[in-house]
Amino acid sequence: MSKSIDYGNLMHRAMRGLILEVLRAVKREGLPGQHHFFITFDTRHPEAELADWLRERYPEEMTVVMQHWYDGLDVDEDGFAITLNFGDSPEPLYIPFDAIRTFVDPSVEFGLRFETQDIDDEDDEDEDEDDELDEAASRKEAEVVSLDKWRK
Repeated sequence: MSKSIDYGNLMHRAMRGLILEVLRAVKREGLPGQHHFFITFDTRHPEAELADWLRERYPEEMTVVMQHWYDGLDVDEDGFAITLNFGDSPEPLYIPFDAIRTFVDPSVEFGLRFETQDIDDEDDEDEDEDDELDEAASRKEAEVVSLDKWRK
């Protein structure tokens, strides 16, 4: 039985932990300086909570901006609740961390993107594996470059 380290899931968990810590700090201290967030999330996630009219308008994903006005920020281990203004209409949202696709703070050029894998059928998976094998075969062997001549 072969085991392997699932780096993808470990990285996603770490990145979601980073978002959790950032939002906890914002809850305690507010948004510092020019910091603001663009958060894109999957509106189809079973634990995402948003008004029906927002879900109808954004049936797959939605990007919210957390900047000048927000209210009721509450952060738990699984996600965060927040009230944002949509055309002068405050709407409460609950966004699970697992639903987040991107988290961007443009004030410091920081961003995270969560890649998702949709399993369509086995044929697509076989094609992907063949493509990966072809790509790996076409790569050249790595070269070792010595940096000694630039050392002082």
